[in-house]
Order: sequence, then C-alpha cells, then structure tokens
Amino acid sequence: MLMRLRVPRGSRAGLVSRFEEFRMKAVRNLMAIFAALLVVDAAAAQSTFPDRPVHILVGYVPGGPNDIIARAIGDRLALAWGKSVVIDNVPGASGNIAGDRVAKAAPDGHTLLLANMAQIVVNPSLFEKMSYDPVRELAPVSQVAFTPNVLTVPNEVPAHSVQELVALTRATPGKYTFGSAGVGTTQHLAGELFKSMAKLDLQHVPYRGAAGVITDLLGNRITMFFGNIAPLLPLIREGRLRGLAVTSLERFDATPELPTMAESGFPGFDVTASFGLMTAACTPSGVIDKIYRDTARVLTQADLRQKLADIGVIVMGNSPAEFSAAIKSELVVWAKLIKEAGLRTNE
Repeated sequence: MLMRLRVPRGSRAGLVSRFEEFRMKAVRNLMAIFAALLVVDAAAAQSTFPDRPVHILVGYVPGGPNDIIARAIGDRLALAWGKSVVIDNVPGASGNIAGDRVAKAAPDGHTLLLANMAQIVVNPSLFEKMSYDPVRELAPVSQVAFTPNVLTVPNEVPAHSVQELVALTRATPGKYTFGSAGVGTTQHLAGELFKSMAKLDLQHVPYRGAAGVITDLLGNRITMFFGNIAPLLPLIREGRLRGLAVTSLERFDATPELPTMAESGFPGFDVTASFGLMTAACTPSGVIDKIYRDTARVLTQADLRQKLADIGVIVMGNSPAEFSAAIKSELVVWAKLIKEAGLRTNE
C-alpha cells in the first residue's frame, strides 16, 4: 500500500515560500561565487601582464600621427612594465589590415592597436566590405590623445588664406588636388567637406599614410592637405610649408595665429582626429584595466605631455567606458554624414 503525504492546505503556501527562499539564496550564493572567481581570474591576469614583449600595431607608415603617438607612449610603457614595447607599422586599407590583425590576435593584451577614431567609426560606414567588425571585435582601452587637422599648402601655391585658395581653385576647375593618408581618414573627409561646402572641383589623391602626402606636398606635387598637425607643425614653423587654417571649431593653442575653417567662411566646419589604444575583444577585464591605468599614469608625465603638445597633440587618457561611449556617439554622426555625401569605397 502506497503511503501518501497529505500537506494541509494552510501549510502548502509556507512550504512553497520556504522553498523559493532557499532557491533564491542558492542562486545568490552561486552568483557571488561566480563573481568572486571572475575577480580572482581578472586579478591573476592583471598581476602577470605583461609576461613578454607587447606589440602596438599602427595601420599607417612611419612618420604619421598614429606612429608618433604610439612610439611616444610605447617608450614610456616599456619603462613602466620592464618589457619591450614594439611598434609594428602595418599600412593598408585605411588601417583595416592592422585592425583585423589585432582583432584576430590572442585576447591577452599583448597585441594592441593605436587607432585613429576614423578606423573605428568611419570605416564601417565607408567600406562596402570589411574583414572584421571594429566595434564588436575590438575592446576599447583608452582614448589617449587628439589633434586638429591643419589645411596646408606648398609655398609655391599662391594662396595665403582659405578664401584665396578657394578663388584659385575655382579659377581652374579640375586642376587642383588634395591628398590624404588614406580613404576614410579624417584628412579625406575634411577634404570632401571642404570640396562640398565651397563647391570646388578637386581631385582626391589617397596615400598609404601621411609621410607620402607630406613628401609630395613639399615637392609641390599636390595642392593641399588637411593633415594632422603633429607632423606638419615643425614644417610650418620652419617655413617649408604654409598653414592656412585649423579644422577645429576653436583656434589651437599650438598655432594661435591660424584661423579656424569656420572663421575662414565655413561655419560649423569641425573635423578633428583622436587616437586610442584598443585590443582584441574578450581580453580579460583585469588586463584591460591595467593597460588603461598604466597608460593614464604615463600620460600624466609632464615631459611627455609637453613633448606631444609641442607638435600639436593634446593628451586625454580616458577610461575604457568613456572611450566606448565616444565610439558609440561618433558612429552615428559619421554614418549620417557619409550617407548624405554618398561616400562608399571598395578600396
């Protein structure tokens, strides 16, 4: 004969309540254990990083702003970590080749990308096809610096202001050119914006980095360049090139004599470049946090800040969360502008 346990109706609710309380307590305990394990794992990863040389990839040839900033920061991180920090220049596809390599690298923080913002927020809208998704496959570490672009012309070009350059270009449509460090860079977009706002017939000449553009600018083989101020400022100060205007909304401290594009007759013209360290997605949070904190500490060094300020670069050093928020915000802005301008490329 089977025994049946009859629970009085008044007691059933109490049993259910006690069971639910027990279940929730068990879930909370498991979550606490899991969180503790994550903390231990992150702490362990942080304590052992780096255990070998760290590579910072730059998606452009040596001599450009990405390269200059990467080397300046890399030297200081090498001292802080006691490990070599190697700068690898991997030019091509407007930084996409370097970004793809970092995205596919082991997620341990030993392979970093010194990206300009355009690689992350412009390329996804500009390129019809990419080999990786920079937003999903790269993890933000720190936005380290920013700089405006400066509209620069060879000394042989008979224009000493933006308006004189506009008049010169309009006088002979199709004759004049603007260079950029690659399709989709802020230099390219600044040129396209200038071309659109001034209604000019200008030919875009893309290069595989800023160094080639500057060489041809010095040789009077291209007409103008909306280049990052870092490599151009010494040449402008030496009188080897002529700066006409900066692309930020306010005048830049390093070049107070140069007007803004807005002051030069193009209201709202604002195309600045920022740069940040990124690594492969799924890198342990402890490692990302260590790289961020050490980078932020390096960027507080007065001599480094002055060294970069002398070439027109202002340090930032924001957190991974702040960098991520900036990426999300700029993605929307650039996607809208690229769509309105009808810019797409297969290059």
